[in-house]
Amino acid sequence: MKALVMGGTQFNGLALVKELAKTGHDVTILNRGQSKNEIPRRVKRIYCDRTDSDKMRQKLSSEEFDVVYDISAYRPEDVQLMVDIFRGRIAHYIFASSTVIYAPSRILPICEDFPLDRSEAQNEYGMNKILCEDILVREHRENGFPMSIAAFSMVFGPHNIIPEREQRMFVRIAKGRPVLIPGDGTTVQQVGHVYDEARALRSMAGKPATFGRRYNLTGADCYSDEGYVDTFADVVGARPEKIFVPHRLMDDLFEGRIDIHGKEIAPTVDIRVSERSLRDARLFQLQRLMQRIAPNLHGWRNSVWFSIDQLRKDADWTPEFTFEAAVEQTWKWMRESGLDQTRAFDFDFEDDLIARIRG
Repeated sequence: MKALVMGGTQFNGLALVKELAKTGHDVTILNRGQSKNEIPRRVKRIYCDRTDSDKMRQKLSSEEFDVVYDISAYRPEDVQLMVDIFRGRIAHYIFASSTVIYAPSRILPICEDFPLDRSEAQNEYGMNKILCEDILVREHRENGFPMSIAAFSMVFGPHNIIPEREQRMFVRIAKGRPVLIPGDGTTVQQVGHVYDEARALRSMAGKPATFGRRYNLTGADCYSDEGYVDTFADVVGARPEKIFVPHRLMDDLFEGRIDIHGKEIAPTVDIRVSERSLRDARLFQLQRLMQRIAPNLHGWRNSVWFSIDQLRKDADWTPEFTFEAAVEQTWKWMRESGLDQTRAFDFDFEDDLIARIRG
C-alpha cells in the first residue's frame, strides 16, 4: 500500500508512520520539516506548508497514493483543499477527528450516531472538527469520495505533544506533590494508547465497509478519576496525597466566577478577546489537573466514555493496551528518554488552589 501521512513526525502521526513502515508499506509524509523526531529511514518526505494551497497543489498534483491519512487537518479549509486535490485520484482518505464533537449524553457509551454539539458551549477546536466532517460527509454523499473518519479521544503515550496530560501527572507524583482530583473521584473516563490507535488506522485502510463512516477510536477499558491517580502512583511507586476539589468550585473556576489568589486562571479581560477564547483558556488550565474529555460540554461530575464496537467489527481491530499497561509503557519511555528528570512544570496554580481548599 502506498500511503501519504499528513504530518507524520509528531505523536499520532509519528506512531502511524512507524506502524506503516514496520508492516511493509510505502510511506510518504508531508509537513514543514520543523520537527526533529526521527522517522524510519525509507520514509519519503515532501516539504510543504499545508496552508499554502498553491504549493500543495503543485507538490501533490502528480503524486499517486492508495490512502491518505490526514492527521494534521484542524480547519475546514484544510480538508476542502485535500478533497479538491485528491477527488477521483485516491482509493481512501482517512481523517483524524475528535470525540469532543459529541453532545453530552446520559446514555453511555457514546456511539457514532449520537448527536453532535454545535452549541455555544463547543470550543473552537471541536467546532472546526465538526465543520471538517461536514465537508467529508457531503463529498461522500454527492461525489462518492472514499472517506472515513476516526474520532480520537484523549490519546496517551510516548511523544505526546501535550505534556500537560500524562507527563505532568508522572512528574507531579514522582516529585511527591499532592494530586488534585475534580469532584469525589468516582467519575469514569477513558483514554487510548497511541500505538493501538496507529494499528487501528492501518487496519481501516482500503476497507470499503469503513467508507462514509465515523469511528470512535480509543481504549477498551475505563477508569475512575481516583483510579487514574492510583494507577499512576502504583507504576511510579509512590503514595501521593489526594485532594478532592468540590464540583461546585470546579464549575466556578471554569466559568470565571472565582480566580485563584496570586495566579488568575483567565487572561486579563480584553474586549478584543471573545468569551469563547476566555473559556478555552480556563478550560486548558483546569484540564492540567487531570485528563478530562471536554468538560466544557460534559461537566466535571459526569462520566464519559465511547463505544469502539463498530471499529472492532469493520476494521478487525481491538486494543492491545489496557489502561495500566499504557501507564507502565509511557512511564518507561519517560525514564528512558530522561524526561522524568528534565520535564519541568509550573505548579503555582495548583499550590494556590490547594491553599484555597485547605483555607
